[in-house]
Amino acid sequence: MPQRATIESLPRAFRMMKAMRAEGVEWGEDYRQAARAALKGVIEGQMAAGIDRHLEAMAARGEADRRNGSYCRWLLSELGQIELAVPRTRTFSALKVVRAYARRAAHIDRMILACFVLGLSTRKVGIALAPVLGYRLSAATVSRVAKTLDAAVAAFHARPLADRYKVLMLDGVVLSRKTGAGALKRPVLVALGLRADGKKEIVDYRLAPAESAAQWELFLNDLYRRGLTGQGLEMICTDGGSGLLAALPVVYPAIPVQRCWAHKIRNILDKVRKPDRDAVKCGLHAVMNAATLPKARAAARRFADRWEAAYANAVACLRNDLDELLTCFRYKTLEERKRVRTTNAIERRFREVRRRTRPMGVFQDRTSMDRILFAVFTHENATQGVPTLFSLTQTF
Repeated sequence: MPQRATIESLPRAFRMMKAMRAEGVEWGEDYRQAARAALKGVIEGQMAAGIDRHLEAMAARGEADRRNGSYCRWLLSELGQIELAVPRTRTFSALKVVRAYARRAAHIDRMILACFVLGLSTRKVGIALAPVLGYRLSAATVSRVAKTLDAAVAAFHARPLADRYKVLMLDGVVLSRKTGAGALKRPVLVALGLRADGKKEIVDYRLAPAESAAQWELFLNDLYRRGLTGQGLEMICTDGGSGLLAALPVVYPAIPVQRCWAHKIRNILDKVRKPDRDAVKCGLHAVMNAATLPKARAAARRFADRWEAAYANAVACLRNDLDELLTCFRYKTLEERKRVRTTNAIERRFREVRRRTRPMGVFQDRTSMDRILFAVFTHENATQGVPTLFSLTQTF
């Protein structure tokens, strides 16, 4: 005969379930139904006992109170949805017992957020978790849980900053979000810092209506006001947008600027016929990968001599920004220069944003865009070993 044990508490039940799973015991849906019934009995028994204690205490003080029926509440646990009858009196409700169990099931909210951040739509989160919970969550429930990120997002944007970066990388990347008139493309302004220990950290980002000088100045002034005054900055690497280039001298006038080689190469190749692009790119790489600054300038002269007759605009595109393209040669080794001469680190993080959000199509609104960006960027910071106060998304 199999042995039976009476389980009187939820934690003990879960400990036994885990132990049995470790021994290879298979569970079917039957156990969920039986476990939900058992848990319902435990919680409702505790609520009834709570009502009894309350009435006894009221009687001892000579105060009047009496039972006043019950009402329905649902508790979501890893066993599924449990319908509870919550007893009450004229002045007291036993709902605090349900809240206590709900606090123990807070990891379910973290599971919902993990699915949301990993790119599942609010509808698909319910489908994905149904085998685990034994119940399909509604899209509205997932949306309500996702809103718990809002306080963490606001704190991230307001936290104090420190001058611990030797290079600051700035770029604007366009994302789409839904509006009543269709998809609307808007830029996200991003600041990524290269720390002295070699780690790359997303410092902050801003959802902006445009990449104008005014918007970049607002963003940079906010970073400055919060503590990123640029005292330790050796250079700023930019994508070359006119708005950003106009704002930098206003906020960080003394910091040398490095133009992003990846953006510059794309701009130059756009001015070249397809059959010549490989040869033109090879000439640009000779400039970018030169061993020393004099050799880089010599390679730039050779590039101009070869291509100016055929592609005057392409040569002018290089020549006009050559000094800022060569700022990285303040570092002696090619390996050091590779780390600071492009904003590719920001582009890579946005590829992760797009990968996770591709199933969603475009963002529903500005708030959902902010939540996803926060979750992805703080996760990327955590993978770099950058400490963060926002542990909610570290394991996503």
